[in-house]
Amino acid sequence: MLTHRRWESLDTADLGWLRAKYHFVVSADGNPAHAALGPLIVWNDDEIAVGSGFPMHGHRDMEIITYVRQGLLGHRDTLGSEGTLHAGDVQVMSAGTGIRHAEFNRGEVPLKVYQIWLQPRKAGGEPAWDTKPFPKGDRSGRFVVLASGFDGDEGALPVRAEARVLGAMLKGGESVRYELPPAHRAYLVVASGRIELNGESVGPLDGVAITQLAAAQIVALEDSELVMVDAG
Repeated sequence: MLTHRRWESLDTADLGWLRAKYHFVVSADGNPAHAALGPLIVWNDDEIAVGSGFPMHGHRDMEIITYVRQGLLGHRDTLGSEGTLHAGDVQVMSAGTGIRHAEFNRGEVPLKVYQIWLQPRKAGGEPAWDTKPFPKGDRSGRFVVLASGFDGDEGALPVRAEARVLGAMLKGGESVRYELPPAHRAYLVVASGRIELNGESVGPLDGVAITQLAAAQIVALEDSELVMVDAG
């Protein structure tokens, strides 16, 4: 079953310095059809203005994955970690018993990121932070695992959740198939381009919840960048 969450149907926020679209409902008055998918509870499409960002704030008991789509993301946290992420880079923050961090636009163009939150397998644990570049050329024509809580996903950033985050770059006309283990659910977002997913047309920035299917068969109708969470 495919449940198409079109860009125009997503809840939105505009704070001036931050423009956000929410693939999953984040408030009581949000779109009730956009409920969590297993451990996947948040997928925000954020655009942060030049010179702006999130001030120091705290999280606990959450796995937070940041996928940079455009610009430069600056990060600082109470572990002493500091980094600059470029487009295509991925960051994982395991909040555990508690961590405070700030994230901000370090570049000269609007910063565009996906913020993906996963519920951990269990509460607690030492907080942790890591980041890694994933060159888009390495994802050409195939899905690459970017972050994972499953055994065997070598090269992926570790998360403490029953999920994996994947990315793919497809040229127009290329296709890719992702097998879903029994009872697994997935959420796919078209970061750019246009695709067909199991025969259904999906436009730029749209999301699709995938449930009760053995596989996702994707055909790129034009050059496309895809991000997907296999939500276990």
